[in-house]
Amino acid sequence: MSFFRRPDYVSEATQFINDLKAAKPSLEAEQRQGRALLWDRPQDRQLQAEFKASRVAQKPYVYGSESHGTA
Repeated sequence: MSFFRRPDYVSEATQFINDLKAAKPSLEAEQRQGRALLWDRPQDRQLQAEFKASRVAQKPYVYGSESHGTA
């Protein structure tokens, strides 16, 4: 270790998270359960392909691209 080495910087946010994890050790497991509930789901590739095939292409210029008979 160098004589001039400064101690490692830990931000207030990191300190807060570390303190929170120390106070509640089950926090990470609860976060994983919540993620599994909402995000980590099996995907239906056939359904996704149908959604992609049924998508309607957007016009290049959305505003005013339809002529309404006014010039």
